[in-house]
Amino acid sequence: MTPPLPPEPLLLAAVDMGSNSFRLEIGQLAGRGRYKRIDYLKETVRLGGGLDADGRLTEEAQARGLACLARFALRLRGFGTEQVRAVATQTLREARNRDAFLARARTVLGHPIEVVSGREEARLIFAGVARLQPSERPRLVIDIGGRSTEMILGQGRTPRAAESFQVGSVSLSMRYFPEGRFTEAGFRAAQIAAGAELEEALQPFAPGQWVEALGSSGTVGAVSQLLAANGVTDGAITPQGLRWAIEACLAAGHQDALDLPGLKPERRAVLGGGLSILYTLAMQFGIDALQPARGALRQGVIFDLGERLEAAAAGPGARRARQDLRDTSVQELQRRFGSDLAQAARVRRLALALYRRVAPREAPPGTETPRELGWAAALHEIGMSVSHHDHHRHSAYLLAHVDAPGFSQSQQRRVAELVLGHRGSLRKLDATLASEATLWPVLCLRLAVLLSHARNDVPAGVATLRRTEGGAELRLAPAWADGHPRTLHLLGEERRAWERSGRLALAVRHDG
Repeated sequence: MTPPLPPEPLLLAAVDMGSNSFRLEIGQLAGRGRYKRIDYLKETVRLGGGLDADGRLTEEAQARGLACLARFALRLRGFGTEQVRAVATQTLREARNRDAFLARARTVLGHPIEVVSGREEARLIFAGVARLQPSERPRLVIDIGGRSTEMILGQGRTPRAAESFQVGSVSLSMRYFPEGRFTEAGFRAAQIAAGAELEEALQPFAPGQWVEALGSSGTVGAVSQLLAANGVTDGAITPQGLRWAIEACLAAGHQDALDLPGLKPERRAVLGGGLSILYTLAMQFGIDALQPARGALRQGVIFDLGERLEAAAAGPGARRARQDLRDTSVQELQRRFGSDLAQAARVRRLALALYRRVAPREAPPGTETPRELGWAAALHEIGMSVSHHDHHRHSAYLLAHVDAPGFSQSQQRRVAELVLGHRGSLRKLDATLASEATLWPVLCLRLAVLLSHARNDVPAGVATLRRTEGGAELRLAPAWADGHPRTLHLLGEERRAWERSGRLALAVRHDG
C-alpha cells in the first residue's frame, strides 16, 4: 500500500506597503527552514510622494494605494486571516491621516494592516536576508526605501543592532531633483542631507563591526542591475560604479532622457535620491562593494508569520525555540523594568478567566484580543520603575514608545491603551470604550487588578463575570467576599466609576 503523501505546507502571504512600491509575496515554509516562492506581485504606487505640505496623504495617492490593494485582494481570495500579514512602513508612520487611510485599506484588502516601527522593519528585513542568504560572518545589511533607510548589523540569524533613518530615494529625489532635473548642485545637496541623517550611525555600524555588506530590496537591486547591464561591475555596487551612474544622470540632465540598459522606466524618478544615499553610505562607511542580497522585508514577514503560527500550534508549554517573539519581548520588558512577576501572572490568569466568560463568540478576523489582554496584564506595572504615583500612565507611555520586537506600532498602542485603563478614571478612555473590542478587555483587566490588589492568589471559581442586558455582573463566592471587605469596597468604587462613564452598568453580587 502506498503511504499517504505528507500535507502540503500552508500558503503564507506578506503584503509590503512601502513608500515607493507595494509588494505581495506568497510562499511556503517547508522542512528545515526551506522557503519556496509561489507568487510575487509588485506595483509602483509612489505613496511616499503623496504626502502634502501638512504631512497628509493626498486623495490621489490614497486612490493609487487602494487600487493596488484591491488587485492584491483578488489574488488573496481564499486565504484565511492567519495566512496573511500586511505591514506598512515609513510613509504611513509619518502620515497624519494614516488611520483614516488604513481603515479604507483594510476594507479593500480584506485583512488587517500593521504599521511597523523603523526598528521592527529593520528586524524583519534582516530576518528575510538571514534566512535566504545564511552566513555566520558578521554582516551589515542596508535597505533603502522610499522614505527611510534601514541599517542592521548582525551575525547568523541574530541582529545585534538595527536602526531606521528618515531618508529615502523618494524623499531625496523630490526635494533635490525637482521635476526630474539632474544637476551637480542637486547631487551635492542630496549627499550632504543624507550624510547628516546617517551620521549618528557611524559608530555602531563602523567598518570594524562587519566583514561583508549586503543591500536589500528595490534601490539596491535597481542600481545593481544598471551597473551589471552596462558592464560597469558584475552587479556589485562600488564607489566607482556609483560615480559612473551619477555622471550618466548628469549627462542626461533629466530623468526622461535617461535611457540606459537595465534601468526600468519606473525607477528613473527615484534614481537620483537612491544614488545619493548609496554614494554617501559608501564614503562614510568605507563600503568597497555592496552586494545585492537575497531576501527582504516581505520574506522576513513570512518567516515571522510562520514562527507565530508554529508557536501558537505548539502551545504555551513549547520549547523556547518555538516561542512567539512578542512573548519574548514581553518577558524582556518585565525583566528590564523589574516587574513583580508573581503579581503579573496572577492578574493575567484572572483577567483572561473573566474575559473568556464575556468575549464575543465571533471575534473579527485578525484580532488577538485575548493575547493583547494577557500582554497588558503582564506589563501593567512596569511604570512603577518610574513612580508608584500614576504608574498606569507611566506604564502606558513606556509601552507606547519602547522598542518591542515582534509588535507592530498599532498593536503596541492597543496594549498601551489597555494598560492606561487598568486603573483610575475611565474618562481618559472615553473614545476607545465606545468600541466593545476595548470595553470588555478593559473591564476584565480592571476587575482582575482589584481582586488581586492584596497580591494574594484568588482561588479559581471565586469570581465569575457574565454579560447582562444592561452591562455586566460580577459574582463572588460569599465566603470569600465576607473575608475581603477591602476588596468589596474597591469593587463598589469600580461600580460607581462605570456608572459615571455611562458605558455599562456593573453589578457586584456575593449573596449566594
